[in-house]
This record gives sequence, C-alpha cells and structure tokens, in this order.
Amino acid sequence: MNRFLLKTGLFASFLLIMVIGLKSCKKEDPTTATIAVVDTAGNVVENALVRLYPTPSVNPHPTIIIDDTLYTNFEGKCTFDYTESFNLGQAGFAVLDIEVLMINKTDGEDSLRGTGIIKIVPEEANEESVIIFPV
Repeated sequence: MNRFLLKTGLFASFLLIMVIGLKSCKKEDPTTATIAVVDTAGNVVENALVRLYPTPSVNPHPTIIIDDTLYTNFEGKCTFDYTESFNLGQAGFAVLDIEVLMINKTDGEDSLRGTGIIKIVPEEANEESVIIFPV
C-alpha cells in the first residue's frame, strides 16, 4: 500500500511539474509598426520613403538602435517588424519618430514631406497614419 501511494504521489508531482512547465512557455506575439501615408486629398501615396528612428534622449538605451527605412506599397502602407528586437518580460519597447519623403521628379510637382510619432506596444500590431504636404 505504501509503495502504491509513493508511485501515485511521484506520478502526480511529475504531472504537476509538466503542466506548470508547459504553461510558462509563452510564445511571443508579433510586434509590428504599420505606417499609412496619404496626401492632403486623402489619396494613398505609393513609393514614399518612410523612416522610423528614435529621438535622442539624455540616457539613450545603448543596446537598441533603430533606424529603419522602407517604401510604401500600392496601398500606401509599409510594415516594420520588431518581433526579434523585443524580449518577453521587457517593460515597453519604443517611441519612434516618423519621417516620410516623396520626391516627384517625373512630373515636375513639388516634393512631399510628413512627420509623425508612433508608440510601439510590444506584441501588438501598431498603426499610424501620416499626411504628407508639399515642401
């Protein structure tokens, strides 16, 4: 009888440790920043250069250096993926400045420029829109 209770107790302990271990293995959700670019008429802007970068602060974080650029797609959007830059358990991620530039050399129009700011919340699909104006 004592041997049966010992085996049952060990098996129950093993199951408890396995359940706790499996619950603690949380998979990281994607951390993305999508920027939508429109002109003053509300039309989407294709092939605009979008730059995300941090504003220098008094105590910059030396391990995170973000300065990314992408071009907008046919929907006027571009998506930056910061999933690999974020670590589980980290409190917050980044607040980045947005700079958008569209140079119109072909049709002789003025260049367009816009700015903004985006707070990137970890493990979420963050979105922001920027309106670009003639320079």
